[in-house]
Amino acid sequence: MVRVAIVDDHESVRLGLGAACANAEYDVVATGATVDELISDLAGRECDVVVLDLSLGDGSSVTANVKRVQGTGAAVLVHSIADRVASVREALAAGAAGVIPKSSPTTTVMAAIATVASGEVLNNLEWASAIDADGDFAKAQLGRRERDVLHLYASGLPLKAVAIELGIANSTAREYLDRIRVKYVEVGRPAPTKVDLLRRAVEDGILPGLDPDAGNVRR
Repeated sequence: MVRVAIVDDHESVRLGLGAACANAEYDVVATGATVDELISDLAGRECDVVVLDLSLGDGSSVTANVKRVQGTGAAVLVHSIADRVASVREALAAGAAGVIPKSSPTTTVMAAIATVASGEVLNNLEWASAIDADGDFAKAQLGRRERDVLHLYASGLPLKAVAIELGIANSTAREYLDRIRVKYVEVGRPAPTKVDLLRRAVEDGILPGLDPDAGNVRR
């Protein structure tokens, strides 16, 4: 069973989400109007996903809230008004696994919770809107060697061949690849698969435009 917690300073929202989670057979383990209240209510119990409102009445910061929730071991699903782009960007940079607008149908919110609970990130229009609103935010700051590794790997070379091409150990190439993925997560553009890395390389001008769905990427 998916274990869910809810943080929102509007009681009606907490009650509504709680009822929807119960209907979806999710276990609501804690709720709160603030992250402080949530942590107190959790009392050390495990939770898979915390549905977190961005703007809470206690004046707490978005980054601090996301980080504190992650400290409980739970993933963060932001539940917010879609026009709060700056706050969405901040939440994604802090490590939130996704964003779902409060205007979404209940079934969409429940599906998003399931996606995040499974350990995946939620790629949707809210991510794209936050990224498009700030080009600097979207750009992963890759070093020269990281760009070289991404260029070769996303072009289709196996990692071992990338290492040989660059004259580095296979373990070193793996470290570069791991760091590249971390940097893309940090800017809200996760790239868990090789196809995702190809898309990021094209988006950032590291590779010319290719069709990542055309079967030209060796996984």
